[in-house]
Amino acid sequence: MLRVAFLRLCHTVAAGTMTGGTREGFGVPTVSLSELRSLLASGRARLFDVRSREEAEAGTIPGALNIPVSELESALTMDPAAFQALYSAEKPKLEDKNLVFFCQLGKRGSQATQLAQGLGYTGARHYAGAYKEWLEKEG
Repeated sequence: MLRVAFLRLCHTVAAGTMTGGTREGFGVPTVSLSELRSLLASGRARLFDVRSREEAEAGTIPGALNIPVSELESALTMDPAAFQALYSAEKPKLEDKNLVFFCQLGKRGSQATQLAQGLGYTGARHYAGAYKEWLEKEG
């Protein structure tokens, strides 16, 4: 019985299906779909779609700001006025909470979250379900 529980836990961690908290072994704080819904409903999250412009134009989570992962480091290190001019949005502050990054399947979103954390954005989180899950359950 204990072995079965341990194997289930290992599978959950390996599959990256743990929700909330930090994905084991990755050090990336995550947000689940239910948590994301709550954060969005209360206006307590800023969403960043790190897919290509073409992917985002085909559909995204409402309210998300599209910054392709290839330009994210540049965007997060630029002057706030330049960020505003380029993205028509306020640049996030290092101390902002619930800066949620997502992509189509999860890989680029995780990379973006790690990048933002490395630049000092302590509230960076990854929506591991990605746009795929959002589209399936909310679309």
